[in-house]
Parts: sequence; structure tokens; C-alpha cells
Amino acid sequence: MRPECELLFITNMNKDAFPMPDYVVEVSWEVCNKVGGIYTVLSTRANTLQAKLGDNLIFIGPDVWEGKENPYFTEDKTIYADWTAHAAAEENLKIRAGRWNIPGKPVVFLVDFSSYYAEKNDIYYHAWQDFGVDSLHAYGDYDEASMFSYAAGRAMESFYRYNIKGGKKVIYQAHEWMTGLGALYLQKRVPEIATIFTTHATSIGRSIAGNNKPLYDYLFSYNGDQMARELNMEAKHSIEKQTAHHVDCFTTVSDLTDQECRVLLEKSVDVVLKNGFEKGFVPRGTAFVSRRKQARKSILTIASALMGETFEDENTLIIGTSGRYEFKNKGIDLFLESMNNLNRRKDVPKKVLAVVAVPAYSAGPRQDLKERLLSGETNFQAPLEMNYLTHYLHNLNEDRLTGMLHNLQLHNRKEDNVKLIFIPCYLDGKDGIVDKSYYDTLIGFDLTIYPSYYEPWGYTPLESIAFHIPTVSTNLAGFGLWINSLGMGSSIDDGTAIVRRSDYNYFEAAENITEIVLSFSRKDEKETKEIRRKAKDTAEKALWKNFILQYYEAYDIALRRAAERMKALEEELPDETHEL
Repeated sequence: MRPECELLFITNMNKDAFPMPDYVVEVSWEVCNKVGGIYTVLSTRANTLQAKLGDNLIFIGPDVWEGKENPYFTEDKTIYADWTAHAAAEENLKIRAGRWNIPGKPVVFLVDFSSYYAEKNDIYYHAWQDFGVDSLHAYGDYDEASMFSYAAGRAMESFYRYNIKGGKKVIYQAHEWMTGLGALYLQKRVPEIATIFTTHATSIGRSIAGNNKPLYDYLFSYNGDQMARELNMEAKHSIEKQTAHHVDCFTTVSDLTDQECRVLLEKSVDVVLKNGFEKGFVPRGTAFVSRRKQARKSILTIASALMGETFEDENTLIIGTSGRYEFKNKGIDLFLESMNNLNRRKDVPKKVLAVVAVPAYSAGPRQDLKERLLSGETNFQAPLEMNYLTHYLHNLNEDRLTGMLHNLQLHNRKEDNVKLIFIPCYLDGKDGIVDKSYYDTLIGFDLTIYPSYYEPWGYTPLESIAFHIPTVSTNLAGFGLWINSLGMGSSIDDGTAIVRRSDYNYFEAAENITEIVLSFSRKDEKETKEIRRKAKDTAEKALWKNFILQYYEAYDIALRRAAERMKALEEELPDETHEL
């Protein structure tokens, strides 16, 4: 069958076309440990898989909460109690079983990996001997991630030997380079288990982009191993590359990242696993309207207290961006550039309030701002010093965002069209100023902009449209490519606008974003309502029920290759009858 015919065949298959495994075990540093987008991938997908697997869907995460309460995990000592006792007594494994506090409350094993540091050199030696993994130049978080990964692999081996009867089909899915060592360990020690490795971004691709090297125009001239040496990324690149080459099924989250894998890891993926979501976290009806009003009031009140001026709800366009503090990769620089362009325009029909919610090196809430917010006053006559910043920063003079604001002279003056707020902390509802969760803040925005330069997928724009908020992304984000594949994204009228970015069109892209914002700001209430409806409808297309088939395909590939491996191993065994 030709590749294009095979693809069409797979696309038209239904969710029952692939046989399901008996167990799926997923391991990630972000299980019960909210760090980034992978947490969202796993936690929102769990319910969909549980419908098929029940409690045979299991997650493994790091036990890094010693001495502190983990809000994401509830220990349950009745879950696999005999095994956890055996593992502790016989194999010196420290495992806590329980439930992940997300919809569906799936089974979780948190593993303590601290004891393996003493064996680190031996572990790395065997990884080199068996798979060619080069850990010689490891530094930073490599040891921590690798010891967790190894402990997870050992825990999975023990769980399989103790609890799973022969003949069961078992999947072990490892997410990101941080879990590669455990997947390779199982490939060697428990070949019956089918392994999947998912890279959500290549370590070298992210590093090339983050070091201001042109990634896209010159991608096919790069050599991953050479760049790893140049960027001091040899250890991470090595474990990522060898895991990709040796597991049963290699996957990533977008066609964009697959291109990186082909060049930088010298391995194309077997399946692209797009990132979906479940919409249960989006309020409905009157609850949606109420929370949106509360969010807008909160944002406008903070702006008023900072800047000493009044922001009227109906005449203020609230624009937001958020995500990790990767200044170039996430397009924070481009966001500021486009806001600067907008500020110089004379034809902006509304006051624009731009909100940058990006966790930085925060030193806690500003007391002067907090006092104003607690005073109950609403009409402040004078701005605070640093009238853009909600929290203190440890490294104010070195902070790239504040530095760029000064260079662009975005000073929140009375006469400025655009005013900007920088919220440099996690919005967990307890930051001391906003005191609302990220979602309870996001819902108040009118428009979001995520002009990423390096973004394998892009959950932030997907979350935005789920909350009926039109968004701007780029063709260098997996999300943006997906929107384009739907025949959408040419105009904000679609609910999503996808801006073309390249290695060298920074100012052109900034100007395009400025024009999109101007276009949106001129929409009347009826037009805006229709745009919001289209954004919501697009989000519905990204529900996990629409993307989960790709996972079933990956399971099928991994299980078939594991079966082939076991057959080959059995054929290699000596014929005992003949020997006798």
C-alpha cells in the first residue's frame, strides 16, 4: 500500500479498529507535579483512556514533595498494597500508590529516586554499554531526571513481575528525554513490555532556537551531534536520540517537530500525537458570564491601582499573553514589539491593556500595590513607581522583559494608547495580588497573542479558544499548523489568526500582529460575538475524542514490534531437546 493510501486508510478507521492493550503505564516528570504543558496533556487525556482501561491506566511520577503536602496527589495505601510492601522489602523500592487529583482520579505511583545517586556511575555505564548513551558531560538537571527515570523503570519491572500475568499486552509510554533511561532499561530487562517514547520538543531544537541561531532556514544543514557539542547539550541529546532509536514506537506532537527529529535525531517518528484537551474546566452559561465579569474587574482594578487612571470595561480591550519565560521562543519579544507598534498608531479606537502573565524570578507581591487594592479605592490619581509590575523581581535590572519595555519606551504614560502589566508569577490563586487561578484570569481577556518562534504544539492558544477567546498564533507552532490544516487562520474573523514567522521576518510579523489587533478592535458587539463563537467551535475539534485514535495507532505499532522482538528472542534460545 502506498504511504498516502495507508494514511487515508488509517484516518478513516474508527476507534475500535486497533486492539487495546491490557495496561498502559505513562511516566513523566510532570505526573502530579505541575510544571508545564505535559501536565495538561496527561491530566486532560486520562479520562478518555480510562473509559477503555479503567484502573489499568497507571501513571508514574517523581516523589519530590518530601515534607510538603502535594495538592495533586492523594495517597491510598490499599492500592496494590501487597506489591508496594514487597517492592520495599525485597527490592528497596520506595513507592507511594494513590490517585492523581484530576478528572477520573487515575492510579499513580510516586517513586523516590534519591537512593540511586549512589549507583549513578554504574547506571550510566550500563546505559553506555547497552545503548550507547553518553552521560560523560552531564550537568544541571540531567542526574536528577535520569535517577527518576531509572527508578521508574525499576518500579515498572517490579510491578510487571509481581502483578501482571503472562500474555498481557502492556504499554510503557515515556515522555521527554527525562524518562528515556527507564524506557531503555525496560527494553533490555523486560522485553515483553512495549515501549513508546514521546518527545514534546527536541532538546537541541529548543536550544538552537533559544541561542538565537536560525533554526528553520538552515535546519537541514544542522548535525544534531555536532550542535550538541557546540551547545553543551551532549548528555541530554544522547539519551533523547538513543531512546528514539531503540524504543518500539517513537512519537512527537506535531509535524513541525517531526521535521526536527528527522534531522537532529536522525529518526522520523512513527506517529504524530496531537495534543487535545477536555472542556470540563470551562464554565458554562451564567457561570461563564459571571467569572468573565469578575476576571475583567480584577484586571482593570489592578491596572488602575498601578497606573493611577480609570479603565472603563466597555472601552478597554484586554489583550493577554502567557506561558514559560522563554523570551524569544515563546515570542514575548514579538508581542512587545507589536504592542509598541500599536502604541504609535493614531487610529486605535479603544484603550488597550496588554497583560503579560509569565512566571519570572518573582520576589513576592508589591506591598504598595497590595495596600491600594485592599483600600477599597477605585479612583487613584497618581501612578506607582514601576507602574507596570505587580510583583517584586529579584533580578529587575537583568530582566529581559522590563529591559525591552525601557528600550521601547513603553512607560504607561497617560497619553499612551497601550498600557502594559507584567505579572511575573504563577497564577495559582495565592500570589498575593491577582489571587485568581490562570483560567479564572484568562477568561477575562478579549484577545490573546502567542507569536511563538519555537513551539512544538502550543496549549496556551488552545486553552484560549476553549474559553471563547480569539487568539493569534504562528506557523511555527504545531497548533498554528493544525489551524491552517483546517483551512482557517487567515483572519481573526475565523476566531484564530495564524501569522507567518521565519528566521528573518521579525518586524514584518510584528506589523501583521498589530494590524490583526487593530482589525479586532474595530469589530462591533455582534461581530465580536460571532468571532468568539468560531473560536469555541474550533476548540471543539481538538477534544481528545478526536485525537485519541493516534494513540491507539501508536499502541498497536509498539505492541506488534514487541511481539516481533519476543518471537526473535525465542528463536534464539537453544533447542534443549536437540542438546539432549
